[in-house]
This record gives sequence, C-alpha cells and structure tokens, in this order.
Amino acid sequence: MSSNTLSLAGAQRLFCILTIWLMIPLAAHAQAGDAMKALNQPGPPFHIIGNIYYVGASDITSYLIVTPEGDILLDGGFVETAPQIEANIQTLGFRLADVKFLLNTHAHLDHAGGIAEMRRATGAKFVAMDGDAPVLSSGTSFPVVVPDRVIHDSDTVTVGGVTMTAHLTPGHTPGCTTWTMVTQDGGRPYNVVFVGSATVLPNYKLIDRADAKATYPGIESDYEKTFRVLKSLPCDVFLAAHGTFYSLTQKREAMSKNPTQNPFIDPAGYQAYIVRAETVFQTELQKERAGQ
Repeated sequence: MSSNTLSLAGAQRLFCILTIWLMIPLAAHAQAGDAMKALNQPGPPFHIIGNIYYVGASDITSYLIVTPEGDILLDGGFVETAPQIEANIQTLGFRLADVKFLLNTHAHLDHAGGIAEMRRATGAKFVAMDGDAPVLSSGTSFPVVVPDRVIHDSDTVTVGGVTMTAHLTPGHTPGCTTWTMVTQDGGRPYNVVFVGSATVLPNYKLIDRADAKATYPGIESDYEKTFRVLKSLPCDVFLAAHGTFYSLTQKREAMSKNPTQNPFIDPAGYQAYIVRAETVFQTELQKERAGQ
C-alpha cells in the first residue's frame, strides 16, 4: 500500500471514532481555553543538543531540526502558538523558508492547531500518521490541514542526512506518533525520542460497559501497544509533546546555569516517564473494570 493512501479499513475505523475530538472544546478555531493558556505562554527559544532547537511555548512544545538541506519542524501548537513558533525560529537566526517538512505528534488542538499557519508561512510539506489523517483533514477542532504525505508505522522522513522515524504509539489518539532520530553532539551520537503522549484524558473510556462505550474501538490494546513500543526504543535524549512530561522548565534553567552538563540527556527520566504513564493507565483500567 502506498504511504500516501489510507486503507479502506483504516478509514472506516476512524470514521467511527471522530467523536474523540468532538469532546475537545470547539473554540479551538480561535483561542485555547483559559485552562490551557497557562501552557501556551511565550518562552525563549534555545539550543537543546546537536541540530535540535526548542521553538515552542512554555509547555506546548515544538522542535526545529536543522540540516544543511532544509529543516524539519515537529508540532505546531495551538492556532495562536504559530506566531510564537515563527518568531522563535527567526530569533535563533533560521529562516522560515528553510523548513521543508512539518511533522505532528498527534491530532489534538494543542499540537495541530497551528500547523495550517506554519505550512502557509513556510511552504513546507506536512507529514502525518494515517490514524490521525481524517481528523487533521476534517477541521473539526482546528483549521483544516490535509497532509501532503500520509505515513504508517515505521515510515521515515529524511532530509540533509537526518532521518526521522515515525513509531505508531496510539491510544491518546489513534495516530499518535513518537518520533525518533539520531543527533551528533560533541563528536558522539545520541538517540533522541520525541514522545507523542501516553496520557489517558479524563473523558476517555478504555473498555465497553453497559453505561458507556470505549472512546474508540481497540483503545485499550492501543495503549498497551504504546507502552511496548516506548519500552523498546533506545533513548539518550528524552523530549515530548508537553514540557511537563520531561521537566522542560527545570532542565532549561539547569542548562543555563551549567552549559557543560546537558540535562536533556536523560535516559533514566525517559524510563521513569513510561512507568508513570503506564501506572496511570493501569489504574484507570482497573477502575473501569471495577465499575467505578
């Protein structure tokens, strides 16, 4: 099957689960909700490691991967995050026109809302996982952004000698994607993992019960797959879709005080995140099974 084409079975399954995004406030077309604005405050862009730069907001993350033949931007934040991202890229001395690919971790308004504007500003091609493509194309919760390329598990995006690999880590959304790459810094390679999300949102249902259907068919097994995948990935540098997942604020402050020690090299923090996320998932699953 071409990586540019959704399978019929996949499209039918996803048609049944579009309601997952209807649970998210439809005000996403304009402004993020008050509860989320605290996560979307402006912050200074900075160099993380190797060819990776932070260009996102205070917690809603966005990353610029720089190569000699063009750059890659991962995630576009809310609709109103896009101007921050554009300004951050330029503050670091890079050009919007050099962004060749836009990638997404998952099709929620706080990570995909700004992608349409980022594509307009950069002219870049947008690449997204098949499981999230229908929602990205629907305009249900944020401006329509039809992927230029629809990918599947283990597909790659390569530019300027840098290869980003897409790992399907579903549950948070059906197409939630964890991206990996290798960066060079100080003469040595580092395995970088950009975690999509393994969070179980408060309104999610993991199993079918008499009083409530699962958020989408197969969500329980999807989360279980995600934890298997995350545990299998080699990780030196732990990054993610939210700064709180990997203590972004604290690590940025630590780096500013001691630039010779890079706190983003944190394999132990990555393993601890997986344990925390899986514990929450198992707790919620047991509550549902007990009828709580």
